[in-house]
Amino acid sequence: MSNELDPGKRNSIVLTEGPNRAAARAMLRSVGFTKDDLHKPIIGIANTWTEIGPCNYHLRDIAEAVKEGIRAAGGTPMEFNTITISDGITMGTEGMKASLISRDMIADSIELVSRGNSFDGLVCIAGCDKNMPGAIMALARLDIPGMMLYGGSIAPGHMHVGADGKTPQPGSDKTIDITIQQVFEAIGAHAAGKIDDAQLEEAEGTACPGPGACGGQFTANTMAMAGEFLGISPMEITGVPAMSKDKHAASREAGKLVMDLVRKNIKPSDILTRQSMEDAIAAVCASGGSTNAVLHLIAVAHELKMPLTMDDFDIISEKTPFICDLQPGGKRVARDYQDAGGSRVLAARLVEKGLLHGNTPTVSGKTVREEAKAAQETPGQDVILPWSNPLKPTGGLVILKGNLAPDGCVVKVAGHERVLHTGPARVFDSEDLCFKAVEAGEIKPNDVCVIRYEGPKGGPGMREMLAVTAAIKGIPELSETVALLTDGRFSGATRGLMAGHVAPEAFDGGPIAFVHEGDTITFDIKARELRVNISEEELAKRKANFKRPEPRYKRGVFAKYANTVSSASLGAVTS
Repeated sequence: MSNELDPGKRNSIVLTEGPNRAAARAMLRSVGFTKDDLHKPIIGIANTWTEIGPCNYHLRDIAEAVKEGIRAAGGTPMEFNTITISDGITMGTEGMKASLISRDMIADSIELVSRGNSFDGLVCIAGCDKNMPGAIMALARLDIPGMMLYGGSIAPGHMHVGADGKTPQPGSDKTIDITIQQVFEAIGAHAAGKIDDAQLEEAEGTACPGPGACGGQFTANTMAMAGEFLGISPMEITGVPAMSKDKHAASREAGKLVMDLVRKNIKPSDILTRQSMEDAIAAVCASGGSTNAVLHLIAVAHELKMPLTMDDFDIISEKTPFICDLQPGGKRVARDYQDAGGSRVLAARLVEKGLLHGNTPTVSGKTVREEAKAAQETPGQDVILPWSNPLKPTGGLVILKGNLAPDGCVVKVAGHERVLHTGPARVFDSEDLCFKAVEAGEIKPNDVCVIRYEGPKGGPGMREMLAVTAAIKGIPELSETVALLTDGRFSGATRGLMAGHVAPEAFDGGPIAFVHEGDTITFDIKARELRVNISEEELAKRKANFKRPEPRYKRGVFAKYANTVSSASLGAVTS
């Protein structure tokens, strides 16, 4: 009987075929699947839909379009949900600790449902920071034909501004495009008395005009683009904005593409190679992408049993100029990137410079080099710049080590110019304490804010620090004079001199735990060093007196995570 079936129906035969599967078929037919449906390849649709926030709110519509494409190509889609956490909503609260934890739980839940139902193929529809890497991790782990499909970026908001072209000003004639980044920075300006309630409301009420992921080259758009260069997401289709008139057709086409993968048995292990990983890193560096890409790509590599370290990012970033003028450091948003020609144009740039391998297959059936040849660059676009006019001669990420970060930390240099900073340490054992100090006006120019016990174990969950960093950026006298380091993370929307993922973390007795208030700390970008300026003897003395604090959570999912998670330098993985 199996010889008469579609060649793509490999795995699900055990679920639906033969007399002894009548009970399973009966249950599936009860919810609307027909007898014929069940003899076709069965494609799982992992949907990260939620009505909590814009990033994933529209994904039911995306799923319907994908299912149309699968059915048209002769498959049977079966949709299921997994979880998601909105970083932007939870930012600055204890709930933000759930975000990174959700990445591994999303991967686990997709794996469970997919193994439980013996899918022949899989489409993971994702729209936010952690569900995209979680989806790719699941695809790598399962190694069945499939793809990660991005729900798309939000449209930019239009905020009325004053004569300076950036301060919120209700009722003015001048508007600018904004993202959620400007709201967080307005919070800082409001706390410092620089803007009033009405001006804060102008930012709040205009930043998010509808569904879609945060609009700059923050973590969501960084990981969506990384998916394209990894080959696990279809290039160009991925970048179509959430509310574009072309979104339905693009998503339907993705459904057809997955059926090609299933019939040809092209698996993630054929696509996610060392070369495609290096291509994704090059794209992140050239575009000024989020520091979170370091954490997530190392985690994907872990699923593939592929060696990948922080040092690999530094090596590639050092030879890859930064050429995309995108927020948070630049002017443009993700919609502008797509309108300029999107990732095909960036791929063509990287091929031209000899910075792209581009030879492995992708879910489109083409290599990235072949996709680059199809690039259609919009005349006069000023988003993806030529090599003759880079924003910076090297990429947007650097890895620092030194006596404060023996295993490394990540600095995003796309949005600031300082390459050397020394200042007094202001030490906080949580993000909340630091934020209160910023709001109270206790942080001064030249200070180095040290936020610790926010790492993968100590947090747990490695909170992002956008509430703090944006508040600092919203205070002019601090914006370009304060530095920050943490064993937690930064949002993709963070800009300024900030070192995240400091490893080992404080909870594990990393040197960040031994910094005292008033110690001087130096960021030396050129020397790739982060150091506290005390003697080795003094550092050893402090280490000898270290006592690990009690875990913040002793039961439940946070405690389970803290007990199993690895260092940030290893991707903060739990498998």
